[in-house]
Amino acid sequence: MISKTISAAALLLAATSALASDIVVHRDPGCGCCAKWAAMAQRELKRTVRMVDNPGRPALARKAGVPAALASCHTAIVDGYAIEGHVPFADIKRLLATKPKGVRGLAVGGMPMGSPGKADSYSVMAFGAGKPVVFARH
Repeated sequence: MISKTISAAALLLAATSALASDIVVHRDPGCGCCAKWAAMAQRELKRTVRMVDNPGRPALARKAGVPAALASCHTAIVDGYAIEGHVPFADIKRLLATKPKGVRGLAVGGMPMGSPGKADSYSVMAFGAGKPVVFARH
């Protein structure tokens, strides 16, 4: 009985580890706000965050489906989703929990003052199949 319990626990741990993969943040080289966002992401999402200075980041964002109008200074890859710019962590958590059909990622274009690391109101946009739609307002 103990070996079955250990095996079940090991499987659960392996499945949990697989679900909570690292976050890779591709940033425009030298951008300072991205490091602040990444440090907050590590705390809030409780995952390892790897920062990559990537001069080809805009091409990576396009390949991930980020609409040009929603471009920002960094693109994070989280569980296969693209997170463009200073998306609040509560919105990322909701995306990962709900996995809405047709959504490839979330974006906050530019650098709104109310975003993590910056006090204007702004919208978080979901993109993927079709036109981007509002995912959350802040």
